Amino acid sequence: MAIEQYYGTGRRKTSTARVFLRPGKGRLIVNKEPWNKHFGERPLIEQVIKQPLKETHTLTKYDILVTVKGGGPIGQAGAIRHGIARALLQANPAYRFALKKAGLLTRDPRMKERKKYGQKGARKRFQYSKR
Repeated sequence: MAIEQYYGTGRRKTSTARVFLRPGKGRLIVNKEPWNKHFGERPLIEQVIKQPLKETHTLTKYDILVTVKGGGPIGQAGAIRHGIARALLQANPAYRFALKKAGLLTRDPRMKERKKYGQKGARKRFQYSKR
């Protein structure tokens, strides 16, 4: 018999998270280790990751397995949040209103701007000398 499982892909900046939701006690495993071992003790990251679960009142209803790649800790946390929201929507379409109202289903499009040729950075120019 197959285990009931829901899947969601989340992205933020250059991070990509694959999120699997299974009925359970509320454990959160990131890259085969507890989330606080992967991210360290950071209350802001915990708040970001668990936001979709708090909005839908499902903190202790699902075990969450996450594989995340790329980016830094904040980008990864945002990607996990997006993935959890999408997986919850797959688990129960009735959560759509709460997740949409909190803005958790929209992918954050902000990316790092590319460096342009003839310039020092994305916007910064080389120093100009008149004489």
